Amino acid sequence: MTYTTSNTQTDDLSFASLKLRAELLNNLEFLGYEQMMPVQALSLPLMLQNHDVIAQAKTGSGKTAAFGLALLNRLNIQSYAVQALVLCPTRELAEQVCQALRKLARLLPNVKILNLSGGIPIKVQLDSLKHSPHIIVGTPGRVQKHLDKGSLSITTLQTLVLDEADRMLDMGFFDAISDIISACPKQRLTLLFSATFPTEIKALSRQFMQHPKTIVVETDSSVAPDIDQVFYQAKNRANKYAVLKSLLLHYKPTSTIIFCNTKEQTNQLLDTLLDDGFSATALNGDMEQAERDVAMIRFKNQSCAILVATDVAARGLDIKELPAVINYDLAFEHDVHIHRIGRTGRAGSKGLALNIVTPADVHRLTAIEDALQETANLRNIAALPISDEMAPAPNMVTLRLNIGRKEKIRPGDILGALSKDAKLPGNSIGKIDIGALYSYVAVHKDQVDTAVKYFRTGKVKSYKASVKILT
Repeated sequence: MTYTTSNTQTDDLSFASLKLRAELLNNLEFLGYEQMMPVQALSLPLMLQNHDVIAQAKTGSGKTAAFGLALLNRLNIQSYAVQALVLCPTRELAEQVCQALRKLARLLPNVKILNLSGGIPIKVQLDSLKHSPHIIVGTPGRVQKHLDKGSLSITTLQTLVLDEADRMLDMGFFDAISDIISACPKQRLTLLFSATFPTEIKALSRQFMQHPKTIVVETDSSVAPDIDQVFYQAKNRANKYAVLKSLLLHYKPTSTIIFCNTKEQTNQLLDTLLDDGFSATALNGDMEQAERDVAMIRFKNQSCAILVATDVAARGLDIKELPAVINYDLAFEHDVHIHRIGRTGRAGSKGLALNIVTPADVHRLTAIEDALQETANLRNIAALPISDEMAPAPNMVTLRLNIGRKEKIRPGDILGALSKDAKLPGNSIGKIDIGALYSYVAVHKDQVDTAVKYFRTGKVKSYKASVKILT
């Protein structure tokens, strides 16, 4: 049986109705988590009854808390051995999952969670593995490497989670995942979370899961009322960039994601945007991890105005406020289209979704109109007033420091160094991100020189940190 939001009646949506350990329930109450989201209400009762689960749910649906609570509830905290493994497609998603699990485990004493992802020096991970963690979160390639080296053992594993499984398969991780699962104990709980159900996912579940229960969180196919969606015509593919440039010069969004359907297109479009003087960066699956980190940090810190991305690369990118989304290429599926434009117009803000349409896109446009049950608002770009002035450059600049969690640095340490020691105004200091080896801080462009000068002579905590301006 498949459990969906339409055919499953859930009488009590409160977390308190679940058979969770007291520490988890108390922490959920402290965090203000009272009512379960649909993916949690459907999957948690099954997982707590030790059923393997296949869950189809989009990014942002609450799935991390769902499998996180299930695996934390099963932990034997007194046993320092790897009891849970969460596989993620990218390092940044693995880091998000680690942070979410640490938050959920706050009242469980001495739970050790370790990120084993590519892009982090393996020596740092080898040192951490000398004292076995309870939970491993990592990318398939790096986890497989540790298994091959003998630095990681998963013979005591109780729970295996494949997070964003479809994306891992898109990235070519099927063989690595198969090898990892083959090293797991046969008696375990296996949880598979995926946004879509391609053939490979079905094959994976048949091969490695025991009578799994399937849940599907149905998504709304309509556009949120706070999103103004407009379609602009381009004569042909060669004319698309001219239309895009006109849109950017007219609307001047302070922050926008431009979606393309291929990795090659993101690179070509980025080069053209940079040549025309726009503040832009790209995100695609071919980039090295360090490049991906820089691109995402700069965009999230609002020190770069435009992110050119594919759907696969942008999945898991959590931006709270995004004034506009532009579909340079229309998505192949309506669900993907809705997911793209749903990134704008959040938290009560007005959103703008701009779409560029060529005659070759007629079938995709028709599918969108059929799903929305309305005619697309199709406009001619020639009627749009265009300004020759570029949008103002971003006010924030991102600085990278070569200190991080290994030095037990916290955001407050960097904030204190800049505000108290360097005397920067509080409103000139933006988002602060702490990584394993590096920390990132956004600083107003008028205060960058002061901040850089301080870091070159002063200290954060007791550490001297080298500083680099990210461009």
